[in-house]
Amino acid sequence: MPINEALFAAMKAASYIKPNAGKSYKLQRVAEELIAKQAPANPKCRVEDAFAPMADGYAVPLRVFTPLVAYGAPLPEALEESSASGTSVASAISAILPAVLPKVLPKIPIKESTSSGKADGVSVNANTELPSVTPRGTILFFHGGGWTTGGINLYTQACAHMAVRLQRRVISVEYRLAPEYRFPTAVEDCYEVARQLFAGELPISGVGGSVDVDHPQSAAPTAPAGGGDISATIPAPDPDSIVLFGDSAGGNLAAAVSLMARDRGEFMPRTQMLLYPVVGNDYNPETSPFESVRTNGTDYILTAQDMADYIDMYRSSVADLTNPYFAPLTAHDLSNQPRTLVLSAEYCPLRDEDEAYARRLQLVNDNVSCYRIHDGIHGYLLNTSAVGLVATTYRIIEHFLDGTPLEPAPGTGTTANAPEGGDAWQDVLGTD
Repeated sequence: MPINEALFAAMKAASYIKPNAGKSYKLQRVAEELIAKQAPANPKCRVEDAFAPMADGYAVPLRVFTPLVAYGAPLPEALEESSASGTSVASAISAILPAVLPKVLPKIPIKESTSSGKADGVSVNANTELPSVTPRGTILFFHGGGWTTGGINLYTQACAHMAVRLQRRVISVEYRLAPEYRFPTAVEDCYEVARQLFAGELPISGVGGSVDVDHPQSAAPTAPAGGGDISATIPAPDPDSIVLFGDSAGGNLAAAVSLMARDRGEFMPRTQMLLYPVVGNDYNPETSPFESVRTNGTDYILTAQDMADYIDMYRSSVADLTNPYFAPLTAHDLSNQPRTLVLSAEYCPLRDEDEAYARRLQLVNDNVSCYRIHDGIHGYLLNTSAVGLVATTYRIIEHFLDGTPLEPAPGTGTTANAPEGGDAWQDVLGTD
């Protein structure tokens, strides 16, 4: 399906002027924190900050999102809050910002926070009776960012929408970032949080307090900032109701956690969802077995060179490249994996490896679905101009999780929610 010509021209120009990921990841982190500060609150979602202790003494920050009302339902008048002060840059694609950040940084208006913490939404300490909604389950979410950027602050708006739209509690994980913390630190952080969740051992501390979550690439804290009672725990959910979900590098981590769980035998996820996940290890256009690395590797914001840089910053050694917890597609055995949904994006360099991973899973797992999102580019989950793509993605997720009907819909494009012909998605495996 042809992409919008004006958007393609803008993406192509941005892809060429922005520095590669290996040179810009520190500026990227600064840009993302600026973006996160602009995000308006979602009053339909309760937001709590928590921590999960690691064996090495580090406390992994978490953000817990609980829906307060049914999707589409209004809040009681007392809880209605205006988000007019928010700006669309809050969830725009931030990949090009490092190229222009030194020039625009002084001109970006920073919205002053009206709360004591960074978490958006309704505080658990608010003196207001909150609506009562029973979540249908729990989503353990691992954010994208090439293992080097991203974070729970940047993804707060997206996770709040996810919680309300899917009517599930969402727990977002601030795993430690590369290159300061290389493989396997990130996947071990995510695995341990998942283990604690499945075991009912996930402690809550600093809930509703003034938790300031910065990127964890600096000195690791040995205790949650601001203290707090760590004796309370999130009740153990029904294991069948827990869903591992990640986008991009987070999709890689979700897939790796599932493989680890099978191999270690401490718990076993029943369901995983992977949104344009990183599952391979070769992004050299001359040697990659996947055509999308060549056709989509230069003009669509995320480039093949970016992916090569991310791989180099994440790995600890060359041997990691063939470790299935690093690159799940290299696993010799993909048996005993959860029920899986893979979502690829049409104009993403990872598209073909994502669909290859789904096909390999399908060989040993009868419950695998894979959809290609037409007109999709990598990272669209955080792009405010991609509302049609995000809506299509959630329709597919609702079909996968809840069995809602999935009817073919016109393609929407990425700049405006307007039909451009064709379908909005393609069933890659032909399972529906």
